[in-house]
Amino acid sequence: MKNLFRNIALAALSLLVLVSCKKQESENLDPASIFNLSSKWETPDGTKIHLEDLKGKVLTMVMIYTSCKTACPKLTADMKVIEAKVGHQNPEDLRYVLISIDPKNDTPEKMREFIKNYHLEGKQWLFIRSDEDNTRELANVLAVKYKQISPMDFSHSNIISVFSKDGLLVHQQEGITIDIDGTVNEIKNQLQ
Repeated sequence: MKNLFRNIALAALSLLVLVSCKKQESENLDPASIFNLSSKWETPDGTKIHLEDLKGKVLTMVMIYTSCKTACPKLTADMKVIEAKVGHQNPEDLRYVLISIDPKNDTPEKMREFIKNYHLEGKQWLFIRSDEDNTRELANVLAVKYKQISPMDFSHSNIISVFSKDGLLVHQQEGITIDIDGTVNEIKNQLQ
């Protein structure tokens, strides 16, 4: 019985140390870091992640939705051009992140289909969705405005954002096929 209490006490102490280390690590983040957002996100395979899980990677982010027929395919094409021009060999250092503005309709199945149709395979690509509150919070950080105008259609900003490995916003490209070289140069600069 004595060993049982000792083991429980050790387990509780270990948990307390882990929580304390995690809190201390978060406290060391710049207040402007995107990694301060505590929201949970779902990937196409159903895995739940936090943005902080991407710490240490250069992030290039864009908000889209899978049923879009106008701007989103062009934004996705811009992301692919950026990826090709960056040409970085180590996908562990960077992520191209697509964020759904339509989490109700962008199911994991639709996200997987989108990835397949646009040939976004590889560790460097990540498609995520969350609930409406988390999506709005991240949209505010990215300065993306969006509004649902019909059951399957949104009006939205066309902004691609680049974040440093510490989660600080370092560059934004507003518009479609505009300033791609500036975005590429900033990503390359952040990878050095």
